[in-house]
Amino acid sequence: MVAGRVAPRGAAPPCEQAEYVDRTVECGCGRRLAAVSTDPRRVTSVRAEEPSRADEPGAAEKTGDADEPSGIELLEEALAVAVRRTGASGGGIYLVDETGRLLGLKVACGLPGDVVAPWRQVPVTASAPVGDAFREDRVVWVGSQEEMALSYPQTAAALPYRFTSAAAPITGRSRWGALFLIWPAGHSGRASPRERGNLAALGRRVARVLEEAGRKLVLPDEPRMIPMDGASESFSLSAHAPADLMERLPEGFVALDLEGRITFLTARAASLLGRHVSRLLGTRPWQSLPWMDQVLVEDHYRTAVISREPVGFTVLRPPDTWLDIELHPDSSGISVRVKPRLSRPGDPPGTAAPAAVPPPGASVGRLYQLVHLAAALTDVIGVQDVVDLIAVQILPAFGADGMVLSTADAGRLKIVGHHGYDPRTIERLDGLPVDTGLTPAGEALISGNPLFFADPDELARDYPSAPRISGKQAWAFLPLVSDARPVGCCILTYARPHTFTAEDRAVLTSLGGLVAQALDRARLYDAKHALAHTLQQALLPRSLPALDGLEVAARYLPAGHGMDVGGDFYDLIRLDRATAAAVIGDVQGHNMAAAALMGQVRTAVHATAGARPDEVLARTNRVLADLEPDLLVSCLYAHIDLDRRRMSLASAGHPPPLLHRPGQRPGVLEIDPGPLLGIGVDLPYPITTVPMPPGTTLALYTDGLVEVPGTDLDRMTSGLAQLLAGGSRPDRLVDKLIHHSWPHGLPTDDIAVLLLKTGEA
Repeated sequence: MVAGRVAPRGAAPPCEQAEYVDRTVECGCGRRLAAVSTDPRRVTSVRAEEPSRADEPGAAEKTGDADEPSGIELLEEALAVAVRRTGASGGGIYLVDETGRLLGLKVACGLPGDVVAPWRQVPVTASAPVGDAFREDRVVWVGSQEEMALSYPQTAAALPYRFTSAAAPITGRSRWGALFLIWPAGHSGRASPRERGNLAALGRRVARVLEEAGRKLVLPDEPRMIPMDGASESFSLSAHAPADLMERLPEGFVALDLEGRITFLTARAASLLGRHVSRLLGTRPWQSLPWMDQVLVEDHYRTAVISREPVGFTVLRPPDTWLDIELHPDSSGISVRVKPRLSRPGDPPGTAAPAAVPPPGASVGRLYQLVHLAAALTDVIGVQDVVDLIAVQILPAFGADGMVLSTADAGRLKIVGHHGYDPRTIERLDGLPVDTGLTPAGEALISGNPLFFADPDELARDYPSAPRISGKQAWAFLPLVSDARPVGCCILTYARPHTFTAEDRAVLTSLGGLVAQALDRARLYDAKHALAHTLQQALLPRSLPALDGLEVAARYLPAGHGMDVGGDFYDLIRLDRATAAAVIGDVQGHNMAAAALMGQVRTAVHATAGARPDEVLARTNRVLADLEPDLLVSCLYAHIDLDRRRMSLASAGHPPPLLHRPGQRPGVLEIDPGPLLGIGVDLPYPITTVPMPPGTTLALYTDGLVEVPGTDLDRMTSGLAQLLAGGSRPDRLVDKLIHHSWPHGLPTDDIAVLLLKTGEA
């Protein structure tokens, strides 16, 4: 099979489990290619050397073996194999960029370009199948439109069609990205364990291709769309026989490719459509036929090409001709049947249709794109999320290549994010007064009306004093106003002169209102989050006391972006020269109340430290009962006696610690837990006493370290325990523990770890 061409969809043979081959990747494509390492000893990104002449686009074919496929062809072939083996109707391969924050679509097949466009880049943190597959290193299966709406409402809003989809992580020794596949509406909505295993194996196979490609891997800036080979076997004595057959039929027949372009039509079809064949070939019907320039017509095409189900509808060709259109899709394109209808749908036979022309509207692609952007804006959390969404999704949607996002602050425009500008230019533009006539930004914000300038002459005519320091050639100034309050200004810029159509202006104006609301919410969230984070940091110990014969290290890692602060805490309390109390806990919830209660619990433990572990927890529990916080707290308290080489522990429903003693296997220290703090008063907390000979390592942690989506809890805990036997210093070992659980650094819950190692006193 030719590399990069997908065979016809048919029965999918079982996919053999692909074995991983350990290779070190060196990418010579002139750009950095990130790969998140799944081994803590591996570097987490790869930086290419500066490109030489041999590394320029097209040079790979000239310098290498002419018969050897290039790196991108290998990637195309990997996608072709995945589509063929799974019987999918289309798919794509996403790779993480050099920042580790975006997944970029590199190759795709079976989908129209305008459908793919909004998904060229997907933030790693996005709630989307490819994002979840990459972050959580698991196969994501979405079996129906209803399931998509429940799990991924943004995707469902932008693609309201019937289809099944799946995403598999592309993981070898490094985490590269995600493989995305779709199936027609008739595909089974449930994935068997074997099917999930096959998808995971295909993801590993793509990773192996990436790692073996090395310097040959030249990545395109835009997604490479590879064709689907839908040729089927047919028999005729003449090459013209199929066309002659269709010409003899009373209906008209049209062939569309997956992009909606007309690749063949009969003379009867051209007659029914009212245009000469030469003016229709190579065009999209809704672009070359004004009366087909309707949202529903293009939407019927998108429905057929994505769901792979037949679609029928009736459309009026002015002045009074109604046409029945049938779309029959497969992997290579769409066969269209056109036949006349003598009366308007629903009217008795012989009733004449009114002479009316349906008003043209915005393309369905643009409308769904706007729906997608609106849904995405409702999901952003912080200001940086708003900036990233504008840069990644809004700029490509409108052909812009630069943006500046400012907020109104004390009568000035404070720049909070930008794209496509150098820092010096931003420094000069930052802090301009809102009421100045120097630039259109202030006037747009004060008046509430957007301003559009197609070229520098238009800008200079209206604003002769505006600084010309950016080199941009066209601008859209969108005022951001929320609840009648000025929030800021969003400026979209173009490197070349750009004409803003009426549709562009209308859509951008509407989009400005959505951005304003999102930015207003994001600023409030950032302010609340910063306050809560400051409170939480103030309540955690700034430093831990030093004791002879005890090495200590601690880490606190907040949850990934989008979570409020939690109530995880730790402490080490020096009792005397040779005794200390180690405590770790987790307050229920992620909010200011949890952070405040964490401080109260820590204070209560300090007040009773030195007593028996069960008494410390019981007294702390009574304090919580008096406070009536309506929140539960897990807590583990350990009394360490370095002279006697032993430790006594009591637990209030907290995860058991990890322990390694010299000459023994590391593992979980089994202790008898008591109830959570806050459940009731006068409840018992059993004590467990264990020896702590020199060289003993003890790890106390909160559940965020071990509860990783898509992983087995016991296996994760066992893997962490094995790291204790490595002999590393506590400050290095604590980092290894966190990296083992969350190699990509995006935990879904707060993590607190307190590590202790006994030595010679």
